[in-house]
Amino acid sequence: MFDNLSERLERSFKILKGQGKITEINVAETLKDVRRALLDADVNYKVAKQFTDTVKIKALGQNVINAIKPQELMVKIVHDELAALMGGETAQVNLSGNPTVILMSGLQGSGKTTFSGKLARKLKSEKGKRPLLVACDVYRPAAIEQLKVLAGQIDVPVYTEEGNKNPVQIAENAVKYAKGNNLDLVIVDTAGRLAVDKQMMDEIAAIKKAVRPQETLFVVDSMTGQDAVNTAKEFNDVLDFDGVVLTKLDGDTRGGAALSIRTVVTKPIKYVGTGEKLDAVDLFHPSRMADRILGMGDIVSLVEKAQNAYDEKEARELQRKIAKNQFNFDDFLNQIQQIKKMGNIKELASMIPGVGKAIKDLDIDDNAFKGIEAIIRSMTAKERANPEIINGSRRQRIAKGSGTTVPEVNRLLKQFEQTRKMMKAVSSIKNPMKMMRGMRGH
Repeated sequence: MFDNLSERLERSFKILKGQGKITEINVAETLKDVRRALLDADVNYKVAKQFTDTVKIKALGQNVINAIKPQELMVKIVHDELAALMGGETAQVNLSGNPTVILMSGLQGSGKTTFSGKLARKLKSEKGKRPLLVACDVYRPAAIEQLKVLAGQIDVPVYTEEGNKNPVQIAENAVKYAKGNNLDLVIVDTAGRLAVDKQMMDEIAAIKKAVRPQETLFVVDSMTGQDAVNTAKEFNDVLDFDGVVLTKLDGDTRGGAALSIRTVVTKPIKYVGTGEKLDAVDLFHPSRMADRILGMGDIVSLVEKAQNAYDEKEARELQRKIAKNQFNFDDFLNQIQQIKKMGNIKELASMIPGVGKAIKDLDIDDNAFKGIEAIIRSMTAKERANPEIINGSRRQRIAKGSGTTVPEVNRLLKQFEQTRKMMKAVSSIKNPMKMMRGMRGH
């Protein structure tokens, strides 16, 4: 995500390296390169020009103090303006109403149906909502079946009317059904087309008028670049939607849609899809996205993902077991599952400041834990609880059962034992700061 833009911006800032102060000449040269980088990322030309003009005015108005280099100051100004360009503040969805009605809009293939399932899951788990998914795409048979499959995976009901070709009527009946069945969130998945047409617009406008949603979201495939911005404008002219959802931001996208859409339609980006899994959806945070574009990582989002994945009670129990040197392979396997819940491993690693650039060319497989899991699952319950009993014959059996080799099993056992010792040592430190001061005194 944004890899090419990040690299280009980094090169642009190097123009100021070694400069004692910001001048009209070196700023002009830097911003000329920044503008080219934005245009190459498929950012709208007017948006790119307005952006660099604003940055130039702010940069020339700054007094560079001795502690801050011109290059660092320019990065700060560009960061703040990037965040402002994408909306500045994080925009939440409106969850008022009983039930809350959220209407999905967008072209066919933008990811509306999948996002409907993702949003239902997110609001159910994080907000305690009781969702109902509504199948209003009466033209694409696979859409209704797809929604049913998604709903089954997240244990959410789906409202369908087989044979009814009137999506307005289906949506109205679905809201009545939700009210009568104690469901407080209705997510209406509508039909898309391969291109904007009058029939499509009239239909979704009629649905909106009939159900009066608290939130109308425009779902757009970010990989379509500038076309996404143009389509958003056409939809907004008719629907006056409340916010934008950018899907497929994990793909080979240049980022132009994310940087242009807020300015062109003056509506906030509310969510971003970052993968195919049902938990791969995040609130859009402009400032954090600016951090990532400039290669600063996104440690806040990483911590939030960890907090969502980890159970506090389990964490306390794990801490107790580590302190007593009782950490075993069952605990280790559980920790692997918790990490996997957090999402794509490469995406997580890129959130750590300084790591994104280092790993951009590495192929980090999401199945990296597969071999380890196979070895652990080939152990008996007694062996997982007491790794020290795993002798030579047991290692041979485990290797055969997991489809690995004895050296691989040996390596895992050795790494596990080293990890356990390190965890025990760290947990035994009552006052780390006091220990550090003592070490400095020697």
